[in-house]
Amino acid sequence: MTETGQNCAAQAMRMAATAPAFPELEGRHPCFSTTAEGHARAARLHLPVSPGCNIDCAFCIRDFNRRDQRPGVATRLLTPQQAVAIVARALELCPSINVVGIAGPGDPLATPHALQTFALVRERWTELVLCLSTNGLMLPDRIDEIAALGISTLTVTVNAVDPQIQAQVTPKIAWQRKRLNGVVAGERLIANQLEGIARAAAHGLTVKVNTVLIPTVNDHHIEAVAERVAAAGANLINIIPLIPQHGFAHLKPPGMLMRYAARAAAEKYLRVFTHCQRCRADACGIPGVSDYAQQLYGDDIVAEPTFSHG
Repeated sequence: MTETGQNCAAQAMRMAATAPAFPELEGRHPCFSTTAEGHARAARLHLPVSPGCNIDCAFCIRDFNRRDQRPGVATRLLTPQQAVAIVARALELCPSINVVGIAGPGDPLATPHALQTFALVRERWTELVLCLSTNGLMLPDRIDEIAALGISTLTVTVNAVDPQIQAQVTPKIAWQRKRLNGVVAGERLIANQLEGIARAAAHGLTVKVNTVLIPTVNDHHIEAVAERVAAAGANLINIIPLIPQHGFAHLKPPGMLMRYAARAAAEKYLRVFTHCQRCRADACGIPGVSDYAQQLYGDDIVAEPTFSHG
């Protein structure tokens, strides 16, 4: 190839790398806006309607407070009916909201509340993008209902595709009214996640995978995760640095070089999302730009009981 041809090819590659990966979602959905400009325009609302979880992750502490800016935390728990009123209020405060998502504080598929809420929201606001975030354990059982509700974007948290590693991340799960531990739990969770991603892709959903980068546990394993989830049908991956807490409180968060290496490994198979703000379960507004949670919930923190970790 001539020097001119090489320059043209390099320019084409740069343009492809910076072009929106999901044009229909660019500037509308922050988690699928792959340019900085699109992300800065994309407002979302998270509805904290899911009280319980069916897996026990060593990095996860769910709580009700205003302090922590991380997943699994909300000001209060909503019923599906209360969530509809919150959507109406949020749209008054921030008319640019395009996305209504459910990502906690527990897993949205561990209880029926999330899908009930989506049905009510879809009935009233047909134009909103509906987004679900899940650990994937119940995804194969719920994917047909998810698709029928018009949920178009899906995030699945996949931290390992090796059951030995997954057993360190998630020591136990609740599956079919039984507790599974260790490697057996890891095998079941991974199998369900990959099957759920494949079936979601077959339904036409846009699928993002979240992977928590955990030093000494899965930092060497990110490429394998990206390869397997890409083969299953995922469209995008988000490498999230560990927040040291709970069972991983003794670990250090991954440094810049480790984060760079993990993203570079994942990029061999998937486009990597790099604008994650590790949003709360009750987030409202543009991530990192605006926050309307205070106006939505006032000062009355109500902490209803949750069912912890299966």
